[in-house]
Amino acid sequence: MTDVTYPADGFALFPDRSVIALRVNGDLKDLATVVTAEDAVEPVTVDSADGLAILRHSTAHVLAQAVQRIRPQANLGIGPPITDGFYYDFGVDDPFTPEDLKAIKKEMERIVRENQRFVRRVVTEDEARAEMADEPFKLELIDLAGGPGSGANAAEGASAEIGAGELTIYDNVTRDGETAWRDLCRGPHVPGTRLVGNGWDLTRIAGAYWRGSEKNPQLQRIYGTAWPTKDELRAYQQRLEEAAKRDHRKLGKELDLFSFPDEIGSGLSVWHPKGGIVRGEMEQHARRRHIAAGYTYVYTPHISKEDLFLTSNHLVTYRDGMFPPIVMDEERDAEGNITKAGQDYYLKPMNCPMHILIYKERARSYRDLPMRLAENGTVYRNELSGALHGLTRVRGFTQDDSHLFVTEDQLETEATRVLEFVTSMLRDFGLDDFELELSMRDDEKSKWIGSDEFWEYSTNALRNVAVASGLKLTEVPGEAAFYGPKIDLKTRDAIGRTWQLSTVQVDPNLPERFGLEYTGPDGEKHRPIMIHRALFGSIERFFAILLEHYAGAFPVWLAPQQVVGIPVADDFAPYLDEIIDRLRARGVRAEVDHSADRMPKKIRTHTTQKVPLQLIAGEQDRSQGTVSFRFRDGSQTNGIPVDEAIEKIVGAIASHALVNTAEDLA
Repeated sequence: MTDVTYPADGFALFPDRSVIALRVNGDLKDLATVVTAEDAVEPVTVDSADGLAILRHSTAHVLAQAVQRIRPQANLGIGPPITDGFYYDFGVDDPFTPEDLKAIKKEMERIVRENQRFVRRVVTEDEARAEMADEPFKLELIDLAGGPGSGANAAEGASAEIGAGELTIYDNVTRDGETAWRDLCRGPHVPGTRLVGNGWDLTRIAGAYWRGSEKNPQLQRIYGTAWPTKDELRAYQQRLEEAAKRDHRKLGKELDLFSFPDEIGSGLSVWHPKGGIVRGEMEQHARRRHIAAGYTYVYTPHISKEDLFLTSNHLVTYRDGMFPPIVMDEERDAEGNITKAGQDYYLKPMNCPMHILIYKERARSYRDLPMRLAENGTVYRNELSGALHGLTRVRGFTQDDSHLFVTEDQLETEATRVLEFVTSMLRDFGLDDFELELSMRDDEKSKWIGSDEFWEYSTNALRNVAVASGLKLTEVPGEAAFYGPKIDLKTRDAIGRTWQLSTVQVDPNLPERFGLEYTGPDGEKHRPIMIHRALFGSIERFFAILLEHYAGAFPVWLAPQQVVGIPVADDFAPYLDEIIDRLRARGVRAEVDHSADRMPKKIRTHTTQKVPLQLIAGEQDRSQGTVSFRFRDGSQTNGIPVDEAIEKIVGAIASHALVNTAEDLA
C-alpha cells in the first residue's frame, strides 16, 4: 500500500461529509493527512465527541476571523471548544455590544459560504513570532511553548493553541489560493469553513482575564454553540430555554428557599425556612443511611492553625483557593509594637486533615479497619467573584464528606461498598441515570508519586469495581491526582444534562504525610490507605441540582409543604383542620389555608408554590367524611374517604413518590 492523502476538498472517500478528521495512531489529525500502511487509522465523524470538538473549534476560528474583519485592531486570545460550544477571547478597546454580535454573525455566514480551506503548517518559534508579531497574546503563548507552562497548563483553554512539541499555524485559504487569515493553533480542523454549516449561533458576551488571572488584562469573550445540523441547534436551544425555566437561582427566589444577602458577602448563602426543610430532609435521610452502612459521624471545627495545612500540603498546592490567614494570640504594647508574634489560622478548605487527626488520636489495629468517618463539614474556598454561580459555585458550603481508612486487602471491597452505597442513595433522591469515569495516572513519571505496584494494584481494584457495577465506564489516562486513581460518578437530570457528583478517590499520600499506622496481624506497623468519598459533592450544589431536576416540584417527602387544606368556604375550615391535625400527628407537613382569599386564588397560589397535594372540602365531603385531592397538574380526585386519604399521603411520603398527577397517587 502506498501513502494516502485524504482529500481536503472533494471528500472523494467520504462523500456524505460525515467524516471530518482522522485518528492516526491514537492522535487526532486533519482529514488532509498522509498515512501509511503501518498506521492505525480511524475516521472521526462529526457527531462523535471528538468530531463535535473539532467542529466547535473550527467555528471559533470562523468567529475570530469575522471579528478581525470588523475590528482589525482586535488582538486574538484563545478560542477552544467547550461543552456544547466554544468561545474566543479578544483584546479590544471598546466592549462588544449586541449589535456587534449581529454584524459578526453575518460576517461568519460569509466566511462559511466562502468555503476557505484550513491548511496546517508546522513553523519554528522564530517563524511563529514573525507571523504573530501583531498579536501580543499569541506571542506570550509562543514563549510558553515547550516550557513548564506549555500545553494545558499554559492558560485556561490554551491547549487548543499550543501543546508539547511542534508549533503549528492554520491558514484559511480561499478558492483562489490566497491566505485570507491565519491563527496559531494545534488543530485539527474541519477541511473547510463550509463544513461549519448552519448549526451554530453566538450566545453571549462576557469578560475574561487573560490566562485566567485577575492580574492580567481583561479581555472580551464571545461564547457560541455549534452542532452538525440546524435541527440539533434548535433542539439545544430548546434545552437551554427549559434549563432557564429550571434555573435554581430563579426557583430559589420564587419558592422562597434561599438567598445571598449583600450584607453577608458574595457566595455565602442563607437558607430560608422552606429551603431549610428540604435541606434538613436531605441531611437526615443521608445520616440514617450512613449509620446503617457502618459510618460514624464526627464533628470538626471550621478553622485551624496553619501547621495542619502545611502538613497536609494544602498551603502549598491549594493556597490560592484558601482565604487569607487570621492572626490569633498576637500581643502589642501601648505604642502598637508587636511584643508577641501571633499564630496564623485558616478557614478549612477541606475536612480530610481533621479526620486524619481523629484517626491518629490513638493507636490503631487492623481490627479497627475499615474505619468509616462521616461529617457534614462546612468548608470555605476563596473563589473568584466571576466564578460564583448560585449554589453550584460558592465560597462557603457543606460537604457530606466521608473518609475511609482501609488496609490494602480491603481496598476493592470497600470501594465496591462505597459505589453501591452512592448509587443507592442517589436513587433515593430520584436520580438513576449514571456513568463512571476512571481517572488513571499520566504516562510521565514526573507527574505522579508512589510505586508502579501500588498504581497497578489500586487502578485495577477501581476498574474491577467499576466493571462489576455494570455502569458505562470511560477510562481517562492522565487525569488522576498525582497520588492515586479515582472513580467519578456522573448522572443525568430530567432534561439530559450531565452532572459530576460522587467521587471515590484512593489516597496513600496523606496517610504518608501524617505518618498514619496500624498494627497488622503480623504485629508489625503498616500504613493504611485512605479513601476520600463525597456523595453529593456539596449539599448546596446537590440541592441546586435536585431543584432544577424537579423544576421545583419536589417529591412529597422532600417538599417544604406537603399538604395544604383548602376549604370551599370558611364554614368547612374546621372540618379540614381536623384532617390536617391527623396528618400532622403522622409527621406530615400540612396546614389549612385560612386566608381571606377565595378558593380559586388559594388553589393558584399553592399550585404556583408547587405544593404536591391540596385537600379540598365542601358540604358533600363534610357530610360523607371524604376529601378531594387536587394535584400539581390541575387534575383532581373527589370523594376519597378521610382514612384512605391519610394512608395514601403517608404512603407516598414513605415511598419517596413523585406525585404530580392523580395517577401518581392511584
